[in-house]
Amino acid sequence: MGRYGHRKLLLPILCLMLVWTARTAAAQTGTNAHDAAAAPTGSITGTVLDASGAVVSGARIQLTRPDQSVASEALTDNNGQFSFVQVPIGAFHLTIASPGFVTQTSTGTLSADQTFIVPPVTLSVAEVTTRINVVPQDQIAEREIKQEEQQRVLGVFPNFYITYISDAVPLTPKQKFELAWKTTVDPVTFAITAGIAGVEQAQNSFSGYGGGAQGYGKRFGAFYADTVTGTFIGSAILPSLLKQDPRYFYKGRGSIRSRVLYAIANAVICRGDNLRWQPNYSNILGSLAVGGISNLYYPQQNRDGAELTFESALINIGAGAATNVLQEFFVRKFTPKLPRESNAALLKLRRLAPTRANG
Repeated sequence: MGRYGHRKLLLPILCLMLVWTARTAAAQTGTNAHDAAAAPTGSITGTVLDASGAVVSGARIQLTRPDQSVASEALTDNNGQFSFVQVPIGAFHLTIASPGFVTQTSTGTLSADQTFIVPPVTLSVAEVTTRINVVPQDQIAEREIKQEEQQRVLGVFPNFYITYISDAVPLTPKQKFELAWKTTVDPVTFAITAGIAGVEQAQNSFSGYGGGAQGYGKRFGAFYADTVTGTFIGSAILPSLLKQDPRYFYKGRGSIRSRVLYAIANAVICRGDNLRWQPNYSNILGSLAVGGISNLYYPQQNRDGAELTFESALINIGAGAATNVLQEFFVRKFTPKLPRESNAALLKLRRLAPTRANG
């Protein structure tokens, strides 16, 4: 056949194969189209309403087969209606869902050339559950106390009995004793006591204690006893019994005159655990109690009579007023690590906390 004979035969063969393949595919397509046209179908239609009878537009309708395979999806129109066309006959399942409503289902069996009208589907409003984790007030107060225990003037001297949070929650009795304990055992408290005892020793104050190490020890013990009894009685025991807050609530707003008057007044008034202002019986009675108790351990010649005890109480109240003025205008500037009222976590907790009203 020569060198190119095979090539001449190959071309006709390829053409015959292509023609045969095309005819076979056309025949198969015609068969499938005929089968599809011959398959019986029907249609499904319905309406979705809410509990009041108003139509629900935009509800999602999912049509599934008995084998749970998704056949089609549709949305209800402005009239709350939906429809599926050319649906193969047999059992079907509808799932109707819409935001804010409880999902409903509907089932049926579709016959050939049938328009299946689904009974009106009524969606009920879904129950909304709001979960709020309410934090007990004692936990909020504990967080605030932890911040107050970091308040030190010049970063050294404890300044625990002032709160810069205007709506600070009341303290529990346990927390009042905790704050008193932290104050009396603070190393700076011992250092100040040691310094004052040394000054008294040098000036021979309370001469009945004598001199030397023994006299110094007695002076140290007497001053520290005053500190402990004054702190626990005036800031823990009586405030717990009388339900009063021993802290000074920083004002920081208003005119200078209003702030001065507020600071002075806080020497004789205080905020109660019921969040109301009332006479500061804890501070007044505490000052008198400390004066009376100190007569048990001061030298005979230095013990105060009843008149001097009341006089000392008045002096203590005046000193408290002066301290409050300093707190209002000066101490804050020299105190690092102050809490911020804009602290998001504390504000959130405080908003969620129920109000405690103690009579």
